[in-house]
Amino acid sequence: MFSSCQCRCHRSFWFARAVLGARQVIASDTSAGRQYRRYQEVRNTGTFLSIERRRQAAFKAESAHFSEAAREDGVYRGAPRPFCLPRDCAPENLFPEIREAASAYFADAKIKWHDGQGGNPSNHLCSSMVCGVNFLFPFADKPKALIGLLRPVFPAAKRALPIERGQYIAFEWIGAENYLGEKMPRHGKRTRGANFTSADAAVMFEDAEGKREVALIEWKYTESYPGTALHTARSGTDRTAIYLHLYERDDFPLDKALLPSFEALFYEPFYQFLRQQCLAHEMERAGELGADRVTLVHICPAHNSDFQTVTSPELRALGASVTEVWDRVVRERDRFIHVYTESLFGHFPIGQYPALHSWWEHLTTRYPWVTEAGAASH
Repeated sequence: MFSSCQCRCHRSFWFARAVLGARQVIASDTSAGRQYRRYQEVRNTGTFLSIERRRQAAFKAESAHFSEAAREDGVYRGAPRPFCLPRDCAPENLFPEIREAASAYFADAKIKWHDGQGGNPSNHLCSSMVCGVNFLFPFADKPKALIGLLRPVFPAAKRALPIERGQYIAFEWIGAENYLGEKMPRHGKRTRGANFTSADAAVMFEDAEGKREVALIEWKYTESYPGTALHTARSGTDRTAIYLHLYERDDFPLDKALLPSFEALFYEPFYQFLRQQCLAHEMERAGELGADRVTLVHICPAHNSDFQTVTSPELRALGASVTEVWDRVVRERDRFIHVYTESLFGHFPIGQYPALHSWWEHLTTRYPWVTEAGAASH
């Protein structure tokens, strides 16, 4: 997703850069590769997404983690696609050892799977939500391993704390209150995973002095965005009016002196960042979960340089990449952290956590770019 991004100096220095560009690793003579070439759907897709579609089609064809039924093309948006699973096999999109627990958690918390049907995850093998769950859910019951993962970003973190249902990671976190003043449905209940601002995941930990911090995680995988203005929804709703009350406050978490206009933020992914940064700010202001600090952490592959295109015309003068722009406009600089997936997971000390070895084997086979040499460096 990314070009270069400057990280916080007091955070671990080795997140400063990652080498950009992805390379195709799918052998041209695999059956999945031939099937994909016949399919030839490459229009309107970013380079990294195109590569990942081929990679995931090959993984499905060859991995022992899938049933024979799952190897068939899956229908997605009305067409059969080799990089998708048949709908009945959608649960197989999750790492085998977390399928039951993750599905039960999402059902119990009434979290909607993006692109899911019948309570199952998406059948698209390049689903960002599924990717995030595959990477993060195994840490939900492993607090020491979670701290081992986070410490390069949060060097003061000493002890992970359960955040929800006894787990150390929560997903689709929307906050305890409707802090952003988003429109409530008639039944009066907010929905996690749809229609309300949510962080893809949330974790909580404390330092040696007992100070508590919550990290709201925004997870990206193959996303890239066109320069489409989002000021007005398809329904005709003026989105700027919903969040204007936050912008008008003195404690708005972005530097208004740097922003050319409030409207400049209504292009993805800045529109997401706006809402999530405000959610983090309001949670900290309210002391939610007893937190002394709430930080927005953005995690994405360095290989996906497509993501980093600055889509808002007015914001292009502020930086060469999405994360460079956002790093600049956040008022309290340590309340936003950008880290590459390759840096965070590629340097994870897996040898110290034998219980995660099978997950690591699955992860690095399905998403091999996470440990590719040169992708991220100290």
